[in-house]
Amino acid sequence: MEKVYTAVVTATGGRQGQVKSDDGIIDMQLALPVGVGGNNEKTNPEQLFAAGYAACFQSALLVVAGKHKERLNPESTVTAHVDLLKNDDGGYGLGVKLSVDLKGVDGEKARQMVDEAHQICPYSVGTRGNIEVELEVV
Repeated sequence: MEKVYTAVVTATGGRQGQVKSDDGIIDMQLALPVGVGGNNEKTNPEQLFAAGYAACFQSALLVVAGKHKERLNPESTVTAHVDLLKNDDGGYGLGVKLSVDLKGVDGEKARQMVDEAHQICPYSVGTRGNIEVELEVV
């Protein structure tokens, strides 16, 4: 594969620390999510992962729509639900549900486009076999 971009972000302090990108665009304090003792006053790694996955999947849908000679309605959305899961052995993992609303595209065609986007989205490719990803067409 040819490298086309490298994002560089440094974390300090773990889940209650800070993340900062090398270009300074991201410079955020982090906090624990409510489910593990936090108070929802700052973002957390799961929200950042959800934001990236949703945006990336939306872009994959734009590529797929183009291949199908469709114009994706600008009101179409991808909502990523990222679960922090606790294993029986005390370890943690992630689960993802992507809720996709392709405004103006019928059910079967929408499902086909979502499935195709799941094959090419870099987040989907990178998590395949490691994280269970549920695809929901709404």
